[in-house]
Amino acid sequence: MTQDDGYFGEAVAAGYDESSAEMFADDVVEPVAGFLAGLAGDGGRALEFGVGTGRIALPLARRGVEVHGIELSRAMLRRLRDKPGGDAIGVTVGDFATAKVDGVFSVAYLVYNTIMNLTSQDAQVDCFRNAAEHLAPGGCFVVEVGVPDLRRLPPGQDAVPFRVDGGRLGFDLYDVATQSMSSHHVEVVDGRGRYLEIPFRYVWPAELDLMARLAGLRLRERWDGWTREPFTGDSRQHVSVWEKPAA
Repeated sequence: MTQDDGYFGEAVAAGYDESSAEMFADDVVEPVAGFLAGLAGDGGRALEFGVGTGRIALPLARRGVEVHGIELSRAMLRRLRDKPGGDAIGVTVGDFATAKVDGVFSVAYLVYNTIMNLTSQDAQVDCFRNAAEHLAPGGCFVVEVGVPDLRRLPPGQDAVPFRVDGGRLGFDLYDVATQSMSSHHVEVVDGRGRYLEIPFRYVWPAELDLMARLAGLRLRERWDGWTREPFTGDSRQHVSVWEKPAA
């Protein structure tokens, strides 16, 4: 971990878009931008927690929505600024669980499992409170995150592979007693290895609902994905929308 940029310093930021290329594809990004633009409405403002290199902020801004982001990693922000339209995205540097932004927003959002980068329950609760404080009455907080994949853990096993691809290996380690996990990335290029470990805290949908209630928000809808497939007991991820009461 780098002191200033957390776990997303220069070494990670330099290849972030390429390593997650499938998440930048139009058929992945556009449904997200459309979903969020619909919540923002005409003239609404959007606040992204963990704006990164602008994967969602830029296409959302192209739809006419004013977007502001909060981001800890200056290395990631440099990549955002280098992209067409990047200078138009207002950014506050800081921890999205606590950092404050001027004004109010129609929608705040946190995508691609990023809430799990907050590695304690207290920090995740603070994140919901921070979102609620930035929302206008009737505004929404949206979170995209995976459902904990514990069905794949037989008794005595604490590791689940998520990538085995030639010179790349990825696996998650789980501690079910603390809801902590860590993702481990091993890459071999030209005979040289690189290793990266990033800690997370996984969180259940019902637990998120309680965090929302503590922040004064109420669940409005929950889907399996951005194109509003039904959320079921077999869903491995969810997109949840909590609303700040209008009165």
